[in-house]
Amino acid sequence: MDTNIEPASPAPAADQAVALLRALGAEGMAHPGGTLLAHLRRVQARLAVWRARPALQLAGLCHAFYGTDGFPTGLLPVDRRTDLAAVIGAEAEAIVYLYASCDRKATCRSWKRVKRARRSGPHRSRKAGSTRARSSSFAADSSAKSRRSCGSGTTVLAATGR
Repeated sequence: MDTNIEPASPAPAADQAVALLRALGAEGMAHPGGTLLAHLRRVQARLAVWRARPALQLAGLCHAFYGTDGFPTGLLPVDRRTDLAAVIGAEAEAIVYLYASCDRKATCRSWKRVKRARRSGPHRSRKAGSTRARSSSFAADSSAKSRRSCGSGTTVLAATGR
């Protein structure tokens, strides 16, 4: 794959991506909460509110292009990665590809463990006066943005950084 493919700028790339999503039928595909296109636009909007970098926002908009193990219907086969990269750029496409290859059950299990630990808060250890967090070092190192539920697709995307 040509890694030098980059979109002209984020706004036209997003418009082109939406046009491609429509052409591939995302506007008519059922998805929890409406259509696949509506879901993808909500993910992009959430990433924009978090001030994610443009490539990450584009990846959020396109995260289901190759299908996921939570939504197996792909819009493009992975042998057409260069087609998507030509629209959203190589960095965003690589994030989409990474997300498509994730084992959702393993990923969600990790995020749920972090979420439970954060809800339970600090607790007293057996040593007098010692307080420690129940969360793992993973949770302590994670940003607030990446501690969202894994159902929306933003978990893995947010974990890739700003």
